[in-house]
Amino acid sequence: MKKKLLPAFIFIGILITFLFSAVTVKAQLDSAVTDNPVRPPSPSWVDHAVFYEIYPQTFYDSNGDGVGDLKGIIMKLDYLRSVGVNALWLNPFYESPFRDAGYDVSDYYKVAKRYGTNDDAKELFAEAHKRGFHIIIDYVPGHTSIDHPWFQASASGVKNKYSNWYIWTNGTWDYYDKCKFNFIQGYGERDADYLPNFFWHQPALNYGFANPDPKQPWQLSVNNPDVMALKAEMQNVMKFWLDMGCDGFRVDMAGSLVKEDSTGECGKYWQTIRTMLNKEYPEAFMVSEWSDPKSAIPAGFNADFFHWFKGFDDLFTYFDPSGKGDLSHFMSIYIDQYNAVKDKGYVAITMANHDLPRLRQNGREPKDVEIILAFEMCMPGVPFIYYGDEIGMKQLYGLPAIEGSYGSRAGGRTPMQWDNSKNDGFSTAPAAQLYRAVDTSADAPNVAAEEKQANSLLQHVKKLVALRENEPALSSYAGFNEIYLEQQKYPFVFLRSMRKQRILVALNPSPEETKIDFTLKYKSKKPVSLAGDGVLSKKVNNYSLTLPGRSYGIYRVDAVN
Repeated sequence: MKKKLLPAFIFIGILITFLFSAVTVKAQLDSAVTDNPVRPPSPSWVDHAVFYEIYPQTFYDSNGDGVGDLKGIIMKLDYLRSVGVNALWLNPFYESPFRDAGYDVSDYYKVAKRYGTNDDAKELFAEAHKRGFHIIIDYVPGHTSIDHPWFQASASGVKNKYSNWYIWTNGTWDYYDKCKFNFIQGYGERDADYLPNFFWHQPALNYGFANPDPKQPWQLSVNNPDVMALKAEMQNVMKFWLDMGCDGFRVDMAGSLVKEDSTGECGKYWQTIRTMLNKEYPEAFMVSEWSDPKSAIPAGFNADFFHWFKGFDDLFTYFDPSGKGDLSHFMSIYIDQYNAVKDKGYVAITMANHDLPRLRQNGREPKDVEIILAFEMCMPGVPFIYYGDEIGMKQLYGLPAIEGSYGSRAGGRTPMQWDNSKNDGFSTAPAAQLYRAVDTSADAPNVAAEEKQANSLLQHVKKLVALRENEPALSSYAGFNEIYLEQQKYPFVFLRSMRKQRILVALNPSPEETKIDFTLKYKSKKPVSLAGDGVLSKKVNNYSLTLPGRSYGIYRVDAVN
């Protein structure tokens, strides 16, 4: 039988598809490998720290009231240790009216009743330390709730100790800079308007103005006695929890304390805090929500969360399975910040937390989440895993706002999925009583199932975390060199190094197979695959890497002694 020839246009289409599905590029390491990176002045336990963020109200309910609590966290510490994480970040557990999920504090010195007691917090710190964890807790210094006794006293018509602990205008009908500052009018008996720091019910604590207007006496200087009294009290709050047993803080809105700060007064304030910590609590770790490491690290923070800036969305797009992303813009911003602070502190890239959507969204599947976590585990700085992302919990949609969880926040704060029992194993309470409804879909992942599956996302995450903890070249401050990064192209390839130990990381979130040839200008041993699906071969100093679509590879490429 005579074979039929493919029409020319079909043949050309197949050829083009093949060529674009296996693109070969050439690159080389032009810059010198950082063999002896400078270790920033941070606690030694941070060198291989992998943090796990816990949103207390949706992690585990120990008493069946529908809300997660501190005892529930204690009960799950052994699970967390099995994942391999060695540090925990707890969102606020202070007394609060919970209009903003606890970021509206009404008593800095007391655990909210729904979470337990101060003794429970002390037990949590102790039990965590027994298992080798360090714990940082959210510190919210910029504002309180309107229910806080300090604010209630400040709102009084009679002048008192707390009158200037918040920012109030001269009078209710004083319209000076109303549009500029967005004051809240008509609260309480005080003839004045207060300045909120976020939501209307979160009045800004008064750390002063960098350049107060002498025509507006309500604008106090950063050295005003009342401002200094507030600062001293907020420092006491930190000492209270450090003495209780926590190991540091994630500082909410850290760069927003001093108003109209064009002279760096906020940074100077945090430097005084760092001086105190170095003297009294030298092992305390501080990470800021500033999104400007160049400002946060010199101010005394060990690390800064790097996400609230133009260009961060490019990182999300790059890791979408569409294969249409471009990482070059994000990395140009990142490299600028990284080079400025790498010997002083850390840039913490976090792609998911209580304020951001979950990793598993926009069509991403567990394998895509694995690639993202490989990126986070292998980049310089300090990685943070958001609870549930290790099993691929999904971002849910169309959920009502609860306690300030507007928009995407609602769908990223659902209860942890422990097993396939009632309420996904989160709580024994009736479903209607839960803090937030659980994911009821048939394919909702859970811990118990993934612990039994050899090839589950959870098992892969455990392997990635173990690499981060055990490999010197993946430590927080190990050297970093880009190998391949081009606009609108895949893969992203980089090298981490510590002395002669070197690890190559290649990421291809796109759906197409990618090939890359590159040269490392040093004598190296035969590459060893540590994780992922790619194939790396070597001839002299020339390497050839093939990555299937939606895959990554992590390889040891140690230098020859």
